[in-house]
Amino acid sequence: MEKKNLWETYSKKQLKELETLNADYRKFLDEGKTERECIDVIVNTIEKAGYRELESVIKAGEALKAGDKVYSVWMNKSIAMYHIGNQPISAGMNILGAHIDSPRLDVKQNPLYEAEGFAYLDTHYYGGVKKYQWVTIPLALHGVIVKKDGTTVEVNIGENEDDPVFFISDLLIHLAAEQLEKKAAKVIEGEALDIIVGNKPLKIEKKGKDKEAKPVKEAVKAGILDILKSTYDVEEEDFISAELEVVPAGKAREAGFDRSMILGYGQDDRVCAFTSMQAMLDVQKVEKTLCCILVDKEEIGSVGATGMQSRFFENSVAEVMNLLGEYSEMNMRRCLASSYMLSSDVSAGYDPSYAAAFEKKNAAVLGGGMVFNKFTGARGKSGSNDANAEYIAQIRGAFDKRGITFQTAELGKVDVGGGGTIAYILALYGMNVIDSGVAVLNMHAPWEATSKADVYETYRGYIAFLEEI
Repeated sequence: MEKKNLWETYSKKQLKELETLNADYRKFLDEGKTERECIDVIVNTIEKAGYRELESVIKAGEALKAGDKVYSVWMNKSIAMYHIGNQPISAGMNILGAHIDSPRLDVKQNPLYEAEGFAYLDTHYYGGVKKYQWVTIPLALHGVIVKKDGTTVEVNIGENEDDPVFFISDLLIHLAAEQLEKKAAKVIEGEALDIIVGNKPLKIEKKGKDKEAKPVKEAVKAGILDILKSTYDVEEEDFISAELEVVPAGKAREAGFDRSMILGYGQDDRVCAFTSMQAMLDVQKVEKTLCCILVDKEEIGSVGATGMQSRFFENSVAEVMNLLGEYSEMNMRRCLASSYMLSSDVSAGYDPSYAAAFEKKNAAVLGGGMVFNKFTGARGKSGSNDANAEYIAQIRGAFDKRGITFQTAELGKVDVGGGGTIAYILALYGMNVIDSGVAVLNMHAPWEATSKADVYETYRGYIAFLEEI
């Protein structure tokens, strides 16, 4: 099947909408480099559009009705949004689900140390990364430090022009002959991904006649602790209850002479999170109840209290059904089994420079539209959700009706690799689920690339799904 190039199909009006949407998307990437930051941005955005916090509705003893819009946040890292439709919720929902965590480096609980005049923060990489991609680039530090008294200190260093940045050193090419003989997975070891945070020793001036500086043990480390104390009022032991993430410093940028692409950190999977959220805000026809789930921990198996495998989503559905006067265990099971879902996650974009990894006619191309993956998994479809043909046919009909351009793909050649999403977890309820989203170049690298056209078409596709399925 011949694939369309979206840029050749859009009207001037659509091109203007495309640029506006992508400008908002770049801002979303810049302001939400961690799960917590994403949740803050999302809540601020959706509350302006009339969404209310589910927990406040429960406390007020209010009921829900058609047209109401509510959301529930879990541990500041996951969120579920609901737009109540005219049909009973027990008849099922249309669900968009994406994840807001991305590969990064996490600061360990006992991280700060000094070695030969440098102060370092020890890290543990999160998700699937090529470790050598993280050295020598400017890095920023985002997250929270929670003190014993419960006070939360927010940290965001490296994004403003006058902020310092951090980095991981690499061996100079002149001395790297042995290093270059190693396999790529071993060129940089995980324990070598420690970020340099300082080089200046602390000096304590004595008062009185003796004006010589008092020697300080591990003076560079002491200098960093002095800065942390004076700036954030935190002690070294406060790292124990901190969640600090090391991410690439800098803003998402337009890429190419023609500005047709976006280069930025965390597009897997915030490109699908943003377009899912925006589709929920801009939807016009709401017959069935609509839901958008944006979750944490997908990159490490959707585990933990904020991952898709937790009961957070199921619990929030139960609360919504209760406020609609429809809750029972049987009704909730019927609701989930009768729901339709797009597991909104990115797909590998075909890269001509690495053509050998792809089977071209079953690969997604940038500028080719929204991508559907009937299955993901690895090799023999291990770990995948394999969507039903009847469901795919239903989506095809809805997209043709709305004039949505889409493409189908697999994640590389059969025996080359593979990957997974949250799709299989929702499929456990018996609902119809298929993976869909945006094609990405450089997936899981510090800087990933997408096509503006694909971002726009995926947004349009999500609206078509919410209104037509």
